[in-house]
Amino acid sequence: MKTIKFFTIAISALLFFQVKVLAQQIEPPKGYSQDIGNMVAMLDDIKGRIHRLTMSMNQEQVDFLLDDQANRIGAIIMHLAATEKFYQVYTFENREFNEAEEKEWMTGLMLGDNARETFQAKPISYYFEIWDQVRADTKELLKEKDDKWFASKIKDSKANNHWAWFHVMEHQSNHMGQIALIRSRLPK
Repeated sequence: MKTIKFFTIAISALLFFQVKVLAQQIEPPKGYSQDIGNMVAMLDDIKGRIHRLTMSMNQEQVDFLLDDQANRIGAIIMHLAATEKFYQVYTFENREFNEAEEKEWMTGLMLGDNARETFQAKPISYYFEIWDQVRADTKELLKEKDDKWFASKIKDSKANNHWAWFHVMEHQSNHMGQIALIRSRLPK
């Protein structure tokens, strides 16, 4: 009984400590308008959580396939970087990928058989270095914009820029859940 009581107290203390340490507030970082800054804070929060989920993975875990239709965790992170890159071009330049960008990003954007073959045998840091650069570019580009731009419609679209970046954020959140599921199924 003492062991169970001690365990319960220890777990409760750990959970309390984690909630205090990980308690977050959505606040715009310096240099951004209010709404854009809030979006940057949310994007960085999700990316940080994905990083914490994956940063200690070894190569076998990064390359693990749940089944023959699944994606490797490295490929999913590449997909997140490619999607964010696409929305940079779409919202800041009002266009889709050009030929060179398609060659660089479409395998990650589309996933599937080609991505299963391409995105393996690279450490988790490889994928994060690419995503880190894309995110740095996103943040620099967003610093140049204001909330009026954020609320404005994208050329030839019903969507506005705020919705587009919200979509990037929710897309990353959805894949964070997928990564957590794959992580829970990794061989012991």
